[in-house]
Amino acid sequence: MEEKFLAESLQSLTSNPNPIDNKKTKPKFYIPSLDGMRTAAFFIVFLAHAGLGHFIPGGLGVTILFFMSGYLITTLLRKEYEKYQTINFKSFYFRRVLRIWPAYYFVLLLGAGLTIFGWLEGEIHLPAFLSQVLHYNNYYSIFIGSGMTDGSNVFWSLAVEEHFYLIFPLLYIFLRKKNLSSQQQMFVFGGLCLATLVWRCILVYALGVTDIRTYYASDTRLDSILFGSILAVHGNPVMDRESYSQTVWKYFFLPGGIVLILFSLLYRSPEFQETFRYTIQGIGIYPIFVTAIRFPNWGLFQLLNLNWIRLLGILTYSLYLVHHTVIYAVQDYLPQFNKLIQGAVSLLISLVLAYAIYLLVENPLIQVRKKFSRS
Repeated sequence: MEEKFLAESLQSLTSNPNPIDNKKTKPKFYIPSLDGMRTAAFFIVFLAHAGLGHFIPGGLGVTILFFMSGYLITTLLRKEYEKYQTINFKSFYFRRVLRIWPAYYFVLLLGAGLTIFGWLEGEIHLPAFLSQVLHYNNYYSIFIGSGMTDGSNVFWSLAVEEHFYLIFPLLYIFLRKKNLSSQQQMFVFGGLCLATLVWRCILVYALGVTDIRTYYASDTRLDSILFGSILAVHGNPVMDRESYSQTVWKYFFLPGGIVLILFSLLYRSPEFQETFRYTIQGIGIYPIFVTAIRFPNWGLFQLLNLNWIRLLGILTYSLYLVHHTVIYAVQDYLPQFNKLIQGAVSLLISLVLAYAIYLLVENPLIQVRKKFSRS
């Protein structure tokens, strides 16, 4: 349905301000506000990389994307298991490969080629390139960190997610085969989040590691994804009944989540930023995420479901892949312009590239992925 929605949205971005109510474009399993939240998270990252990093918390955008990945993947695994009492791992991993690798390797090879031929600044070192090819770039960036296409360092977050996808389905089906209740699953994932926090504290307070170690590494960031998994298994807003009233969610939990996010951003202790920040943000995103999904037509959440916002949400993966390299290139080629103009040009070029990648690389594989989908 993504390709159909994208084509219809390009024809008329404003004809249906709330695509949730449009049955013609509504996928069989649709999560309200999800595409809009992807768009919001991407723009947080983009604005930070475009020169507003002192004012815009780009790391929060990445944490939101991590949370969404954990929530979506676990929800799909849960739906499949509850329908078939098993999970087809071959199909799961094949779908992940088709979703992530084609656009990823296309952008990786394109960026490396343009760098080698001098169209982009920098140089390519084989060990760095292989770390990106083999998805351990986050650890390579921590311990070595040079010899890559300018801007491709954003691939570290994809490495974290790839490591999560490799391990988590096995853990999930183990818990299901042990007949753990949704609440017990929640406690297991919560325990892993707590263990990750303790590990970060040991690294920071006892071993004095640098911030890049805790920010990039899979072993210190997996809890950002697991918080989304917690929501998927217990209190899932698209699968489970509401435990609290609308009033409680809208006027108690939602403001509480916002306060936690603001606190995590405003308290600037370096040690806190690299330890407790990620935990507090994961807890704070939880009620915001639930409220946005349960009440998509309420307040500002309506904006997340506008057609053009959803359209950008579909493009966010390819946008994320290309945007930072584009920003570097625009700054190199147009140094005479101020940051605002450079940012606007970078966004325009990124959108054009992302849409081209969607049409040429991602879209042709959508139907193939659906053949391997059981949920």
